[in-house]
Amino acid sequence: MKVSPTLLGNRIESLDMLRGFALLGIFIANMLTFHSPYFYIDPHTYFSTPGDQFSYKIISIFIEASFYPIFAMLFGYGLQMQYAKSVVNKTPFAPIMAKRLAILMAFGLIHALFIWSGDILFTYAIMGFIMIGAVRIPKKWLLPVALVVYLIPTLLLIGGTYFVTKMFPDDLMEGYSDIQRIEQAITAYGHGSYVDALLFRIPEWLLIGLPAMFMGVFMVLPLIMLGAVFAKVKLFERAAQFKGRIALVTLLSLVAGIVIKSLPYIDEPTYYYKLTQQLIGGPILAIGYAGVILLLCQLPIFQKVFRPISKAGRMSLTTYLTQSIVATLIFYNYGFGLYGKVDIETGTLMAIGIFILQVIFAELWLMKFKMGPFEWIWRKVTYGKNLTKKEEKVQVL
Repeated sequence: MKVSPTLLGNRIESLDMLRGFALLGIFIANMLTFHSPYFYIDPHTYFSTPGDQFSYKIISIFIEASFYPIFAMLFGYGLQMQYAKSVVNKTPFAPIMAKRLAILMAFGLIHALFIWSGDILFTYAIMGFIMIGAVRIPKKWLLPVALVVYLIPTLLLIGGTYFVTKMFPDDLMEGYSDIQRIEQAITAYGHGSYVDALLFRIPEWLLIGLPAMFMGVFMVLPLIMLGAVFAKVKLFERAAQFKGRIALVTLLSLVAGIVIKSLPYIDEPTYYYKLTQQLIGGPILAIGYAGVILLLCQLPIFQKVFRPISKAGRMSLTTYLTQSIVATLIFYNYGFGLYGKVDIETGTLMAIGIFILQVIFAELWLMKFKMGPFEWIWRKVTYGKNLTKKEEKVQVL
């Protein structure tokens, strides 16, 4: 079997393919927050019907926290590729990248405040500024740095939570839901106008989204670093050379990831099991999924059948933002008002259906244009002029 990346111009199609599948997984997980007050509930008690409990269990084990790590790693891969290109072409990296990241930060802020408070672009942009310096770290040092930055805070958090749970079992209030915030979310999103939703969304982002950005230094930045390490060894470009190791790591990651993410259901959904599930099991399973897609991308039949998904991945910024725009219009009261009125299975099927439409749109759009509409705005604002052939060939983050 020939295992090598498919190149389209200066793009690696398997990267876009993986990015497309990651966007689908992220959308399915995010759909829980689009149609319910997910930020404020204990899902193991809030979702009470057998159908919702089963659907949430599937998403919790196989989807949630296992696709955003893929996207973060691909973000790091793209940053490292752009740095490598700047070295080869002897062009400035830091000034242009800083401008691109500042624009991405603006996209994220607009997205978080005016569309959906669960935005991740703002956090990626902030972490990207740190990566401007980190991409210069040799791979033999960058991997240990990433592991230390991620594992030490994560293990301390899980260990501390375990200690508090055992020593002071009543302090963490297992199964607690913020009833007041649940009612406020339902009132704003399910019954309010756009202004009502906006006035609730802004403090919601300040209370949830902004603190999550600071936690991103320990939870997201190391994943971006890991992606940069993969780019330094040219994992996608040299897949044929690494195929045996990729297959082994994929198998081990799938098994370990599924087992760890099943812990809340094997025993009980305590806080420390939930943290272990998401912070340890999530990234491990993400590596397994990435390995599966990377290997499958080398099969001609897989490439042919799923190539349209790579088009959605190629337009990742447009795909991500339009998911939020469409979903909030469907569920919030200023749109079709379905907030709190669909079960998890229906919401998941809607996410898949919307993504299929996005894939079709991307296929049609890229027949005529070189990049997605939001990608074009991003590039246009960055360079302030018509793109040269060299600039058009730069891999999109």
